[in-house]
Amino acid sequence: MHSEVNMSSCKFMNQDVENRINKIPKHVQGGPVVVTNRTVVMAEPGKRRRQRYVEKDGKCNVHHGNVRETYRYFTDIFTTLVDLKWRFNLLVFTMVYTTTWIFFGFIWWLIAYIRGDLDHIEDSSWTPCVDKLNGFVSAFLFSIETETTIGYGYRVITDKCPEGIVLLLVQAILGSIVNAFMVGCMFVKISQPKKRAETLMFSNQAVISVRDGKLCLMFRVGDLRNSHIVEASIRAKLIKSKQTKEGEFIPLNQTDINVGFDTGDDRLFLVSPLIICHEFNEQSPFWEISKDQLGKEEFEIVVILEGMEGFYEVDYDTFHNTDETPTPSCSAKELAEQNAKGENSLLSSGSTKNKPHLENQAHEIPEQKVEPLVVNGDMSNTKLNERNEIGAF
Repeated sequence: MHSEVNMSSCKFMNQDVENRINKIPKHVQGGPVVVTNRTVVMAEPGKRRRQRYVEKDGKCNVHHGNVRETYRYFTDIFTTLVDLKWRFNLLVFTMVYTTTWIFFGFIWWLIAYIRGDLDHIEDSSWTPCVDKLNGFVSAFLFSIETETTIGYGYRVITDKCPEGIVLLLVQAILGSIVNAFMVGCMFVKISQPKKRAETLMFSNQAVISVRDGKLCLMFRVGDLRNSHIVEASIRAKLIKSKQTKEGEFIPLNQTDINVGFDTGDDRLFLVSPLIICHEFNEQSPFWEISKDQLGKEEFEIVVILEGMEGFYEVDYDTFHNTDETPTPSCSAKELAEQNAKGENSLLSSGSTKNKPHLENQAHEIPEQKVEPLVVNGDMSNTKLNERNEIGAF
């Protein structure tokens, strides 16, 4: 019978989540702690409710409080804007453009005011800095036309105003910088893979069962889209409180769960759903935990799937090209036995006195006849290559 384990059940820190956020004990305040009450998990009947560390949708249930060095957010203003919610991001986007238009519109109006253009609006013999600029509203509209490069119509700058020409250059350059910054910020925010993660599925339950005679923790992961993730890899973390030998209490200690790092099974090819397996061995944090103890343990398992959405470019110009190499016609077993006996050794000991002996042995291999190989129903003189130069399937 399979024992089921809730992958995201959060049982740690011995904190009650009631109608308010409890104060963190003094001996715990040194480390990172969860202080929000965004999601609550109900454990088995009779147990107290516990906070989650990571929600089902991947959001970390962590709030950074008492951050005094808030200036650090402004030193990386680009990332700060990207991390804002959409309503605040659009508000900043609108305010930045509106502020620059009003600022340069005020300067255009100020130049017209200082030059006296506003006092000679009806004077046809007067050459203003900006033709048909008769107030702040028209200066604001002229600023929008200049920065957005939509083209001048009713209002246009004249060549009798050097300060206006300089201001035109400054506004054009600064306007390009503002466009690059704000459009880049919006592009990065739109291209974030948050929505892409909606089509990546994890099984609701993880199970503990026997596979190949060993206890294993297993769960499924799948990709619903046809545009597959490139270089997909998976890793898992065990979030559990820990007390060191010195008496230090670590409320959110993270331990790696091996899901195939040694064997390469953590590199996924998500064409179809896969079963991720963690073997309970001596290095596993579940090595000494039985079924009864598992129900009493307080921990959370966080699974992280990483990858790059895109593609590799493959050049098929030399796809059907093959190179002829000497390959024996005997079986791999017979070839291994010959190598073990030293009859066809391809290894060199590095000493010069053994090289003639190895060369003589290499000449003892009889010449093998190359047989045609059937590839997709076509007969061709394709030779098997022991260095895998024909191609990878």
